[in-house]
Amino acid sequence: MPPTLVASVYGMNFHHMPELELAYGYPMALGLMAISAILPVLWFRRRGWF
Repeated sequence: MPPTLVASVYGMNFHHMPELELAYGYPMALGLMAISAILPVLWFRRRGWF
């Protein structure tokens, strides 16, 4: 669910998103989606739920 949330925010058409003008804005969004997908998996494995 967190990667979907991040992707949906960056998929919207906003005029004033400062990170869209950055050269690393797109890789930053992809990295944020990857981190938000990996952290819950690591958390669940540590707790023994997965």
